[in-house]
Amino acid sequence: MRTITLIKIRMVRWSTLAITLVSLFSAIPVKSELLGSEDASTMALTLRSRVTLPGAEGISRTIERQENWAPEKTAVIVCDMWDLHHCLNATRRGAELAPRMDQVLQEARRRGATIIHAPSSCMAAYEGHPSRNRALETPRSSALPPDIGQWCNQIPAEEGGQYPIDQSDGGEDDDPAEHAAWAEKLSSMGRDPRAPWKAQTNRLQIDPERDYISDSGEEIWSILEDRAIDNVILLGVHTNMCVLGRPFGLRQMAKNGKNVVLMRDMTDTMYNPARSPFVSHYTGTDRIVEHIEKFVCSTITSDQLIGGKPFRFQDDRRPHVVFLIAEDEYETEQTLPPFAEESLGRDYRVSFVFGSDEDHHALEGLDVLKDADLMFVSMRRRPIRAEQLAIIRDHVARGKPVIGIRTASHAFSLRGNPTLPEGVASWPEFDAEVLGGSYTNHHANGIESAISVADTGQSHPILEGVETSALIGKGSLYKVRPLAKATTPLLIGTIPDQEPEPVAWTHVGPTGSRVFYTSLGHRDDFKQPEFRQLLRNAIDWTLQPLSFPQTETQTARFVERSGE
Repeated sequence: MRTITLIKIRMVRWSTLAITLVSLFSAIPVKSELLGSEDASTMALTLRSRVTLPGAEGISRTIERQENWAPEKTAVIVCDMWDLHHCLNATRRGAELAPRMDQVLQEARRRGATIIHAPSSCMAAYEGHPSRNRALETPRSSALPPDIGQWCNQIPAEEGGQYPIDQSDGGEDDDPAEHAAWAEKLSSMGRDPRAPWKAQTNRLQIDPERDYISDSGEEIWSILEDRAIDNVILLGVHTNMCVLGRPFGLRQMAKNGKNVVLMRDMTDTMYNPARSPFVSHYTGTDRIVEHIEKFVCSTITSDQLIGGKPFRFQDDRRPHVVFLIAEDEYETEQTLPPFAEESLGRDYRVSFVFGSDEDHHALEGLDVLKDADLMFVSMRRRPIRAEQLAIIRDHVARGKPVIGIRTASHAFSLRGNPTLPEGVASWPEFDAEVLGGSYTNHHANGIESAISVADTGQSHPILEGVETSALIGKGSLYKVRPLAKATTPLLIGTIPDQEPEPVAWTHVGPTGSRVFYTSLGHRDDFKQPEFRQLLRNAIDWTLQPLSFPQTETQTARFVERSGE
């Protein structure tokens, strides 16, 4: 099992810790590397949202669209980036988040966007500040939306969904002893342990000549209207509470007609993994982001403004599993997401890539695979755009693990290798080169397979805790022999009057990666706890460090064969 490692600090060092945390929040910001050459006349953004799959309640796929925003019609609202917080871990994460966030604000400001700092309940600290005065002096809008000054707990679009996490305990995820010592330290500093914030962190620069400071929904709406702003980017903390619910938050902006987005990597949640759905803190944030993308608004990432990669907390050590799903036979777009939600949330970061409805030879959002630790393939006879297949080949070339189920043995090829449309590429050798099989066909449908352990599968970690005697192959038995020499058969399937066939094995990939494949994966297979445990074990196993590293020669040979 992989778990999130929390920073542990000895009790005798609390004075030092408090000074360090205050320093992190109050230090003079460091100079950032910004994209000064970027065209300041526009913001080219990729907005991500989610749509529910037809006939699959609760299962959604991501949709991305490109938009160009005029900076002068765009505001960035910074929500509750306080100097200190009653939750120690939230304080730590805020300190880690702030430097990157300041880079975002600097770049947005440079391009001409309006920056609104909204540290709730902290306006007294800014009495007489030019940016506070600028907000107070803005003419009050004559058309304020109803309840714009109030907290918003839900908008109509959310009524059809289920809120994804239990935050009824306030979401604190501190170690109890650390939390008690932190509360005592806050008291000794003259701070209220339950509400210690007094100002926004000084890690975020406030431009007195241009920025605004306000925590009022009416004031902020008036600023937007006065400056003819249609587009709003929300960032800050905490996503599931203040970012969503404040009078200037996502819900109020969305329901009242602003083109609002959440910058999903510039935020954090108040979520305790000891509460439902019992996933890691960072997976809890992912679940809230998914909820927002389904029911509230789209999201973007900071790299779209300042380059580099999306921000990731240093303690977020979850391996990233990316599922590629594009097959119409076994409905894995409906079976794999619930499996992942149930089995992977505590230990893994999970992304799904589905086949495009508009282009049969494209996968939606495949770029996420560039950041994957494990590629999990459930595709069937789907040659894809050459540039996308190159991303998949690159994953393999870098020695990254691969798992394939069922139709993954013929994922990227068509029968007979017919001529493909221009710009579309196939990979008929994927089965032999990567998975280690030689799929030719399958036996008759409707015949269940008896499953037994192969001699080479005895005591293998992937079979640990799997009650193989209770496992039944519900789909047709695949003809996959002979296997490659570098395979280790784990499970054997048998049907009457036919030669047995391997149904699960491991393989050493072409660049030395760990690979697992199973021809199981029928919809009814997922109903068996034994099969779900098999998949979970395979994910754990493939992501273990290699017993021997890939070599440059192996990689070079694979790339040469790939024609890249």
